Amino acid sequence: MTEDSQRNFRSVYYEKVGFRGVEEKKSLEILLKDDCLDVEKLCTFSQRFPLPSMYRALVWKVLLGILPPHHESHAQVMMYRKEQYSDVLHALEVIRFISDATPQVEVYLYMHRLESGKLPRSPSFPLEPEDEVFLAIAKAMEEMVEDGIDCYWLTRCFVNQLNNKYRDFLPQLPKAFEQYLNLEDSRLLSHLKASSAVSKLPYDLWFKRCFAGCLPESSLQRVWDKVISGSCKILVFVAVEILLTFKIKVTALNSAEKITKFLENIPQDSSDAIVSKAIDLWHKHCGNPVHSA
Repeated sequence: MTEDSQRNFRSVYYEKVGFRGVEEKKSLEILLKDDCLDVEKLCTFSQRFPLPSMYRALVWKVLLGILPPHHESHAQVMMYRKEQYSDVLHALEVIRFISDATPQVEVYLYMHRLESGKLPRSPSFPLEPEDEVFLAIAKAMEEMVEDGIDCYWLTRCFVNQLNNKYRDFLPQLPKAFEQYLNLEDSRLLSHLKASSAVSKLPYDLWFKRCFAGCLPESSLQRVWDKVISGSCKILVFVAVEILLTFKIKVTALNSAEKITKFLENIPQDSSDAIVSKAIDLWHKHCGNPVHSA
């Protein structure tokens, strides 16, 4: 048996006994052993496979530019990141903008605003819509990452990616959602149109917050793997799959308000299956996308 056929045999066997990710994990470990990490290959891997939880934070930090590709620089760069975090935190404490009672995600927000030169004159100022997005993503990230400093940097850089790299793509996602839902279930789309719900769907929750606060973090991180590695279009297919999964419930509702309210608070027990099917849909319509929006 050749090496390739042995590998294929092992993959089929692993999949049958429930260890589908064993070969993928080995492949990622090989990539992570390189002295200089190949960002292109890490993106491709993350697009094709779910990241093992033990390596997710490291891969995200490299893909978001928090850490450089060179392994030997990681410790020093992280030390600089920690120092910067401490300096910004200290500055907020000195000007009494935060206190021990300030929720941690709000601390992250004010740090981000200070570093962006957009700190309001007082913490009592009303939040901007972009602040609400940051807080939602920070709350989800807190559940995924144990270290507070990692959480801040990952949230900040992920939000920056959404605001910069995907700025022109995100407004197009509602139209793409309509297009792909029509391909998958035109009658369901017709029901949404008849209920005047299409323009009132929770697009901000889905596409600006990237489903933070909608899906549990265990499922959400598999979606964010794809977004962080270069494809925000996965968000469209998660939204489509949510509609397909809850088709019976949605078609029983006859007003835009009821449909939107239900979609903003979907049952959590189907989320893993929704994400898996959404990824299959994404591959079905887009092939094997390689970090393209």
